[in-house]
Amino acid sequence: MRKKEIKVAVIDLYNNEINEGIRCIKDIITESNKDISSTNVSYDIFDTRYKNEVPDMSYDIFISSGGPGSPFAGVDQKWEHDYFSIVDKIWNNNQREKEKKKYIFFICHSFQMMARYFKFAEVKERYEKSFGVHPFRRTEDGKRDPILSNLPDPFYAADFRQFEVIEKNQRVLDELGGKILALELEDKEKKHASAIMAVRISDEIAGTQFHPEADPTSMVYHLDQEERKKYVSEKYGVDKYAEMLSYLEDPDKLKLTRRTVLPTFLELAIKALSS
Repeated sequence: MRKKEIKVAVIDLYNNEINEGIRCIKDIITESNKDISSTNVSYDIFDTRYKNEVPDMSYDIFISSGGPGSPFAGVDQKWEHDYFSIVDKIWNNNQREKEKKKYIFFICHSFQMMARYFKFAEVKERYEKSFGVHPFRRTEDGKRDPILSNLPDPFYAADFRQFEVIEKNQRVLDELGGKILALELEDKEKKHASAIMAVRISDEIAGTQFHPEADPTSMVYHLDQEERKKYVSEKYGVDKYAEMLSYLEDPDKLKLTRRTVLPTFLELAIKALSS
C-alpha cells in the first residue's frame, strides 16, 4: 500500500541567529515520521525573517519557530506581511467546511505573533527577561487538551522571554472558540500578572510561549554560555542554576514536555490528515 504523503513547513524566525530550536523541531518531525508507519512525513525549512522565504499552501502542517528580539520588529517589512498572509490563508482555508484542514503550531516568538494576529491578548515587553527551565501550570482546559493532558502540575519547560503574551481578551477568545491551556505560575508577591503560556484556537491551531521542542542538548548549549550562566546564577542563585541543570536529565521534567507537546500535536494532525 502506498504511504500517505504529509508535508511539513518549518517557518524559521530566528533571523540568522545561531540556535538549537530548528534542529530540535527537525528531530521531532523525523521521529514522527518513524512512529507512524502509514505515512511519509517530509519537511522543508523556510528562512522567513532573514531571507523572506514563506511557504505556500501546498503544505499540510506548519510549525513556526521561536526567534530573537521584539515581535514588533517586522512591522511594515515584507517578511511580516508575507508571514501574516500565510497565517491568514490557513485560517480562511479552515473556515471552509469542504477544504482539507491545515495545521499550524506557534512557538515562543511565533506565539507572540499569533497573539498579534488573533488579538486574543496583549503582547508587551516583559518586566524582566526570563531564561532557563521553569515550572508552569495547566488550566482546566489545558488538563483536558491532548497536547498537555499527560503532563503534571506543574510541568517544566524551556522559557526564553523578553516579550510576553499577557492580559487575555475573553471576548475575542469566545468569538474564536479559543482556550487558554497554560499559565505562568502566580507571582508570590502579586506584583505581576501571570503570562499566558499556551493557547488553542481550534483543533488545527495551537501555540506555546515556552519551547516545547527543547531537549537537554539544546539547554546545555544555552546554560553553558558564560553570559547566560552568570545571568541565571545572579538572578536565581547558584543553587537554582544547578537545579535547572538537574532538570535536564529528569525524565519527568524537560524530557517529558519535549516528548509530549509537539509530538502529540503532530501525531494528531498526521492521523487526521491521513484518514
